[in-house]
Amino acid sequence: MPLRALLSVLLMCSLTTVGAATAHAAVTGPGSADTAAGQAAGASTADAKPAVTVSARQAGKGGTITVKGTGWRPGTLLMMLICGRSSPDRGVIGGTNSCANADGRAVTTGTDGGFAKKLPVAEPPVPCPCVVHVATVTGEQAAADAVFVVAGHPVAALPQNTGGGRLAVLAAARLEGESGILTWFGAPPARRLVVTVGNLGTSPVENPVFQVGTAHGVFAPQWEERQWRGTIGPGGKARVELPVELAAGAHGDHQVSLKYGGKVLAEQPWGVGRPWGVTLFWILLCLVVPAAVFRIGMAVVDKVRPRTSHAPARARRRRRGRPHAVPRAPRRAPTADRDPSTAPATPAALPWFTPDSAPDSAPDSVPHSAPSENRPTTKGHS
Repeated sequence: MPLRALLSVLLMCSLTTVGAATAHAAVTGPGSADTAAGQAAGASTADAKPAVTVSARQAGKGGTITVKGTGWRPGTLLMMLICGRSSPDRGVIGGTNSCANADGRAVTTGTDGGFAKKLPVAEPPVPCPCVVHVATVTGEQAAADAVFVVAGHPVAALPQNTGGGRLAVLAAARLEGESGILTWFGAPPARRLVVTVGNLGTSPVENPVFQVGTAHGVFAPQWEERQWRGTIGPGGKARVELPVELAAGAHGDHQVSLKYGGKVLAEQPWGVGRPWGVTLFWILLCLVVPAAVFRIGMAVVDKVRPRTSHAPARARRRRRGRPHAVPRAPRRAPTADRDPSTAPATPAALPWFTPDSAPDSAPDSVPHSAPSENRPTTKGHS
């Protein structure tokens, strides 16, 4: 009896396990298998290394080749260029200054991390060996090169590699310096890129040549060579200062990159303010120039218009500034020479000298005015 009960329990456990597995398979269905496959494919794409192939290894200027890529991040914007003085193992020596930038093409990767795009063949500004250089524009930096020969383009040997020295950044890079008053009026902003590097190789590095790149927004960096004078021994470190300068009137968000030996060592953002002095200058110019033109135009009109039509107005304007002249009374001729017939009528007497106002007690024989000089006075005479 106990043995039969034990067998019954084991049979029930087996049936329960089989039922649970069947139910899980029914719930997940075939879609889960597809999701798992997609996740595996995404993982393989993320682990894959970016690679580039070309449809032809050699072509002349004016032709067209097809560039294909695999292993890139999905939905990434890439830039394709034909660069000289380059090799897949050493990269593009000289940065984008060694590439035919005017004939480059942009492409966006698909969901599988691949792409296919036609690229016109152009001659780079430096001699070959040449490569088709593909690099990311935004996001995490990645690059890949494919050997390519531009038919008819000069070929020169690559510069010698500098021994076994290998530099690495030991401290975060920073920008030092301040903008002056001239930068507010559009002068080129300038800073110093300060970074501490160490030599991880087995041989000293003498007078290393760095590449400093400046980029605005989503555009690719523009690289310039900067040589640092000094020697960094094996296991040693040094503080490196390199000048960085933007174009005149530059403003907005920029990014400064430091490259050595084809590898980017450091990146530092740089926010540049707008040159408001230039804006103020244009505002003043828009106000002063129209006012000056208006004044010149009015002067010209005043010179060429007829004088007769506005002569009274000008005369009135001239008289406004002068004091009013007091009119003079006409000169009267002497009394002896005047003729009574031609003498003017006697004006009316003033109110305060009317006969009514004279005192009644005064005799008529007494004169009311002072004696004349021709009439002697009685004072002092008998």
